[in-house]
Amino acid sequence: MNERPRRATLADVAERASVDRSVVSRVLSGDSSLSIRDSTRERVLQAVADLEYRPNATARSLRQGRTGILGLLIPDFMNPVYPAIVKGAEAAAGELGAGLLMASSCDGGFGGRRYAELVTQGRIDGLVLAGQSETDEVLASLLRSGVPWLMLNLCSNDTRRCVVLDDQRAAILAVNHLLEQGHTRIAHLGGPPTVASASRRRAGYEAALREARVDPTGGTITAEYTEEAGARAMERLLAAEDRPTAIFAANMFQAIGALRANRLVGVSVPRDLSIVAIHDLRPAAFVDPALTTVRMPLEELGSRAVHLLEQSSPDENFQEVVAEPMELVVRDSTAPPPS
Repeated sequence: MNERPRRATLADVAERASVDRSVVSRVLSGDSSLSIRDSTRERVLQAVADLEYRPNATARSLRQGRTGILGLLIPDFMNPVYPAIVKGAEAAAGELGAGLLMASSCDGGFGGRRYAELVTQGRIDGLVLAGQSETDEVLASLLRSGVPWLMLNLCSNDTRRCVVLDDQRAAILAVNHLLEQGHTRIAHLGGPPTVASASRRRAGYEAALREARVDPTGGTITAEYTEEAGARAMERLLAAEDRPTAIFAANMFQAIGALRANRLVGVSVPRDLSIVAIHDLRPAAFVDPALTTVRMPLEELGSRAVHLLEQSSPDENFQEVVAEPMELVVRDSTAPPPS
């Protein structure tokens, strides 16, 4: 039976490069205080390549007091907004040589409470916290443990360690598009009042209308970020005495529900009513009519969160806004108001 080839060790690299093992270790760790000749450094790196040496991750984590694992806690894996955020976070973790452990706060088997245990046990080096539920328990564990953490697209009243999207600017971009089309009766299908992103989007809606000297008072109906909630809210807007000619939806799924509600009562989009929404996810291009949306920098948000997590100390406060790239994607759901 063939024996498995022996894995190269640190001692093998040191012998091949004719240096002490500590030199090899400090070269591989990027120790800036190590004073050696360039030729020696090159000889060490060549020995590493020749022997296909791979550092032992377990031993390295014990020496450094780090696991090489970062955490990401999101509200729900079923929410289609998060795959792009996760993609950006995974790419950033890979660039930093770390792994990314993900969980949902609504997952009964591995949710917020289990994450709190991992934090207190020192099983992760840092945590990006995006969940809307169970965050208090996890946050308390983070503060006790001294593990670096931050909130993603969510800022607590008590802490300022967060990275958020520029939701207000996205809303202004959407509403200005409707204003440029000639609309003045623009209603806002807003998100839940308790959700931070919904509040920022409503602020942008109102700011854009004030700038255009259009009164936004009474023009907002709040609803959950779902198709069903969007349809019910649209029915209420259609029942208004002074029906709007355009809708700014805080979320793409609300807008999809609104499209259906309009179709059921014979309101044509965009002939009778225009709709623009936040988030340019795949369904936006395939509904009928295709939705005009604002494309948000979701991958960039995930990536920036991981980089900030690695760069900041646990007691450092910051609030960063990811604004680019942001783009208005004009499709078939917006047009000038009916004459």
